[in-house]
Amino acid sequence: MEHVEEEIKDEIKRFILRKMTRHRIWMHKHTSIHNLQKGLPDHLRGRKEVRRAIDELVKDFLLAKPTHYGLEVSLDIRKKKEIENFIGIT
Repeated sequence: MEHVEEEIKDEIKRFILRKMTRHRIWMHKHTSIHNLQKGLPDHLRGRKEVRRAIDELVKDFLLAKPTHYGLEVSLDIRKKKEIENFIGIT
């Protein structure tokens, strides 16, 4: 069961990272953390794995910027190669 959850979490992470690279959300361009799950298929959107995947992304690949209106995130340019390898660009 845990193996399936890991696969789902990795699928969610890849989806979010691809979306952010496609929209070029690097460094100073940022988006609300609540926008990350938008666009996910319905069968994944409400799962607890989404929250866990986003938390892991913030630790591993994203820069977090707290604001008075919520947490904003962007891709960390220093980890560009790792991000591209994870989502399969290179």
